[in-house]
Amino acid sequence: MSRTSPRWMSLTLCAAAAYNLIWGTWVILRPGDLFGWTGMEPPLYPGIWQCVGMIVGVYGIGYGIAATDPTRHWPIVLVGFLGKVLGPIGMVHNVLTIPPGTPGRLPASWLWLNVSNDLIWWLPFGAILYLTFKQWNLPTSEVMMTIADANRKAVTQSGEDLSTLSQRSNLLVVFLRHSGCTFCREALADLAKNRNQIEAKATVVLVHMDDEDESTARYFAGYGLGDVARVSDPQCVLYRAYQLQRGSFGQLFGPSVWWKGFQAAILSRHAVGKLGGDGFQLGGSFLVRNDQIVRAYRNTTAADRPDYCELASV
Repeated sequence: MSRTSPRWMSLTLCAAAAYNLIWGTWVILRPGDLFGWTGMEPPLYPGIWQCVGMIVGVYGIGYGIAATDPTRHWPIVLVGFLGKVLGPIGMVHNVLTIPPGTPGRLPASWLWLNVSNDLIWWLPFGAILYLTFKQWNLPTSEVMMTIADANRKAVTQSGEDLSTLSQRSNLLVVFLRHSGCTFCREALADLAKNRNQIEAKATVVLVHMDDEDESTARYFAGYGLGDVARVSDPQCVLYRAYQLQRGSFGQLFGPSVWWKGFQAAILSRHAVGKLGGDGFQLGGSFLVRNDQIVRAYRNTTAADRPDYCELASV
């Protein structure tokens, strides 16, 4: 699988490298300039301020290295991003909590430094980290199958394949998001609550991205669904066969998703857990018979879920 970084990532990091090297060199060679421009007394120990310039310059070297392969060198970007977030917090804390005229208080004009040093880099650095995490979460297998072929290869914990099961009865195949997702837990609670009504119409099959082991069995048993047929699909081969997409930023973290997440995690007490699988994968539910989709519900956001009873009806 290719993890090639978009060109804009390298250009951003090259720009950050140049900026840091220039700024750091300026502070090292002329440590008193900034103090004079802002009406402050020059530091008693200019070497300390020059050390700050040295640190900033060294970050520039790091950004230059990261620019050669941003996806591979994401830890350098992460360290830089943290500095660009924590720096302004410290500056604002200094200005707001230390009275004017007190030794050690920085002038408010120094806050402008945070604009060029930190704030303008938040969005591109954050985007690099987000897209890198999304790439590294992508399952390594790129196999594409038809639904019939994928069903034949998809085996439940009891050893039966979905194709055989779909010949016997209607299947309500529910594709879950990662096991730590509060919406995944909400969906399991819905299925458990309406299980009898659903199973009067179709056999429930759960598809998940965790490996099939004892902890997975306990996870589903905790919702009273331990005996329900389930398929482990960590490479998301079945997800792709059913044309379920990975979500965009808005589909995963949009305002409505946050609000529904608060309701599910806090008000309904489903909480959240450890990421188990591709955190960007969207779910879906399908009524399947003889390897054919009879009815389909593909989630458009992480928070979506259908009326399972209605979907199971023919």
